[in-house]
Amino acid sequence: MASKRMNVLVYSGNGSTVESVRHCVYTLRRLLSSNYAVIPVQGDAIIKEPWTASCALLVMPGGADLGYCRTLNGEGNRRISQFVERGGAYVGFCAGGYYASSRCEFEVGDKKMEVVGDRELGFYPGTCRGCAFPGFVYHSEKGARAVELKVNKTVLAEGSVPGIFRSYYNGGGVFVDAPKFKDKGVEILASFTEKTSVDAGEGLAAIVYCKVGEGAAILTSPHPEFAATNLNPKAEGNDFPKVITALTEDDKPRIDFLKACLTKLGLHVNEDQDAVPSLSRLHLTSLQPSDTSNLIASLREIITTVDEEEYIEDENDTFHLEKPSSWSLGSLGNALPDPSDDKIERTHVGEDSFLDYNKIVKRMIVHNEEHPSNKETPYFNHHAFFANLVHYQSITRDSSPEFGNHLLYGEVVTSTNTMLEKNTRLLRRLPTGFTATATNQVAGRGRGSNVWVSPAGSLLFSVLVRHDLSRSPNAPVVFLQYLAALAIVEGVKSYDKGYQTLPVKLKWPNDICAFPSFSHRVQRGTSTNPLFVSDALDPSQPTSAKAYVKIGGILVNSHYQNTEFFSVVGIGLNTINPLPTTSLTALLPDYLPAFTLEKLLARILASFSSLYARFKTTGFDKYFEEMYYSHWLHTDQIVTLETEGGIKARIRGITRDWGLLVAEELGWEDRGTGRMVQLQSDSNSFDFFKGLLKRKI
Repeated sequence: MASKRMNVLVYSGNGSTVESVRHCVYTLRRLLSSNYAVIPVQGDAIIKEPWTASCALLVMPGGADLGYCRTLNGEGNRRISQFVERGGAYVGFCAGGYYASSRCEFEVGDKKMEVVGDRELGFYPGTCRGCAFPGFVYHSEKGARAVELKVNKTVLAEGSVPGIFRSYYNGGGVFVDAPKFKDKGVEILASFTEKTSVDAGEGLAAIVYCKVGEGAAILTSPHPEFAATNLNPKAEGNDFPKVITALTEDDKPRIDFLKACLTKLGLHVNEDQDAVPSLSRLHLTSLQPSDTSNLIASLREIITTVDEEEYIEDENDTFHLEKPSSWSLGSLGNALPDPSDDKIERTHVGEDSFLDYNKIVKRMIVHNEEHPSNKETPYFNHHAFFANLVHYQSITRDSSPEFGNHLLYGEVVTSTNTMLEKNTRLLRRLPTGFTATATNQVAGRGRGSNVWVSPAGSLLFSVLVRHDLSRSPNAPVVFLQYLAALAIVEGVKSYDKGYQTLPVKLKWPNDICAFPSFSHRVQRGTSTNPLFVSDALDPSQPTSAKAYVKIGGILVNSHYQNTEFFSVVGIGLNTINPLPTTSLTALLPDYLPAFTLEKLLARILASFSSLYARFKTTGFDKYFEEMYYSHWLHTDQIVTLETEGGIKARIRGITRDWGLLVAEELGWEDRGTGRMVQLQSDSNSFDFFKGLLKRKI
């Protein structure tokens, strides 16, 4: 499977500071969130996990580079170097800049502060020497200042680039003799305008670009990622409020400079720097609006009343229940978080500062008389969704369909999975098939440490499945992820006439993949005489394997109580958005209408409901087995099993009892030895592109 670089990893392990990591994540999410997932990672992840193939950028934040050395020297740095040399990108802010230079010289002569030594990465082939300006104190703003930087616009040609701007500085170095390393791929992006307190050699390089093999690194002395709005004016320091004022005045050129730097590294930045949106109101409704009243009645024991207003206060979130009549289209501003609300926790109060979304009270409009109008939910047509749901339910074998009959929608939410799974008081009172969906997520969750990128145009939803323990011997709950995968593929291919040959496949255990070149091949056909390519592309062939890209994923989280599993099945599917990989609509020939989110959601839910109804009775029988194998990518694929000492094996299928992956060991000339190996989906990861089955760390 072709690997798409869609993660931006921010190191948050030994040596980093909480504030530096938060500033990095905050700023990078604003600049990159439409196209990338910005994820804090620990040192163990860098050393042990298979992160390089999906990583677009690795960021080392401010802190103390000796901590980085203690954790990453050796294997960690070897993997970082290999990642960059093979086309990856690295950004080192302040301490991350010292760390990625060939030599670090910090406060030489000060017995308490001195740090001197060679460094393993050596992206900058010279010395980073600091502090460039005096007064630095660890974990303090005493030495902080707004340094003026002169930008080298000749090497930053993308977009609007400032000539001079001020940036937050606190302890960074200067890149000594940077002009002398031009022949080694070093470019000076910005220089200090005032003389440094340490010998800078030739030039006053504050920010440098370093070509490293097929990749590149940008190392900084100051902190252009620090936004003035997130700095505390009450912090101890020399006229620190004046520093914040200066930085505030230059906030736009700072952002423009950062955009140019990220673009130079090959990343796609958001056009709008305010890309991380505020949470919207939630809309609760049902197939029959009157059933919403029955649903609320079932929640009465967890609803509290304060000043005649109703709330559900749960473990992770608090929901404020409102009637449609109390929600005025002329008061849309009320749906945004109020900075003065004492229920909202920020690092420092500010119009645009760090925000803990979990502390925001979620306002839920209860629609028990009619479905929301298009004006109330302009990005989701409830009437179209429920009309399509009724249609698809009528053509399935499910005699009493449940999935999608109750729907919770929000234009912008934290995570549909989190809203259900982390609020157990609410979860345990909701019926099977209850669905939460959203247009955008600001904290989408993936399997393990992954984060699913959720730009507008993705189909994002989570479904509750209540599975009785008594069914486990015949129908184990572990198969829910396989049923969900089947529901997606079957739903896509039965969306309407003409969609049945779209090249959408399953990657074990829970990814949805597509062959993006398909649409270009079929456009020679017509609606009456389509020239379709085969849907049976051979994944064992390298040309086929490299062509598949991930377009969706499934995450299942289960709780157990009172003889019942409460499983939240979360699904993200690139539907009409072209980034970050490709989308379903991009697969379509010109003569087929584009997918709509409402219709596709209805189709998948109806399929899921029908499949689950059968599964409860038959388990994962031959019917499901044949269906699953007809859609998956791994039949007879040869892989290397890391968990079994690196032996070669051929994939044979999955077991019907517990959904384990079965592989046969191969011997001489790839002949089967007869020895079968079984692997669990929750402890292994399939790197299809490399033909490698690896242990999840």
